Amino acid sequence: MAFFTLVRESLRVELEDARAAGAFEPDLMLWDAWRPDQVAALLEGVQAPWYVAAGWAIDLFLGEERREHEDLEIAVPRDRFSRIAERLSGFELFIPDGDLTDPGLVWPFAQAPAALDRHQQTWVREPATGRWRLDIFREPSEGETWICRRDERIKLRYADVIEWTDDGVPYGRPEIVLLFKAKHSDRPKDEADFTAVLPRLDPLRRRWLVAALQLVHPAHPWLDRI
Repeated sequence: MAFFTLVRESLRVELEDARAAGAFEPDLMLWDAWRPDQVAALLEGVQAPWYVAAGWAIDLFLGEERREHEDLEIAVPRDRFSRIAERLSGFELFIPDGDLTDPGLVWPFAQAPAALDRHQQTWVREPATGRWRLDIFREPSEGETWICRRDERIKLRYADVIEWTDDGVPYGRPEIVLLFKAKHSDRPKDEADFTAVLPRLDPLRRRWLVAALQLVHPAHPWLDRI
């Protein structure tokens, strides 16, 4: 019993320290994400390659909004995140120590513990409303080369990572998005995205996805279907 008492006390102190640093439990009901075109307008001219990621990227590739999106994620090179942050200076930036389904605490970007330095996500909050507007992935890179955070052997030029809609919204190529979705392919939305995109992938895209999956998820059930 003494051991568990010590553990509880340690957790209580850690939580008090976190709150003193400005960390708090976010209200997920306040997620009211921007749309991709709004972010494109806000970040126009920023000198950093960025692109819409995840489910929205799939819909931009397919040319239709197939389902509701609870958030909007974009990806940027970690070493050029400051250029994005400068453009978002009118907003508040936080690092969650979990994810959207279980975010834990969110920490003010400047006060986040060193352990979260390599954490990929940064949430953007609108001060006037308290609403969460954007989720930014800070990704590894080398100059103009994108590096896959799941396996650093996978590298591409940013010019080969990003595609554009007719009205100028950058998005990640669908085969790259599917590589990340493969980790959670048991979720209905990710399986639905794969099913919708697969017929639209040409042989070159399919070969890339097969090779990437064989590195990251060598026994993945999607391999047989591709």
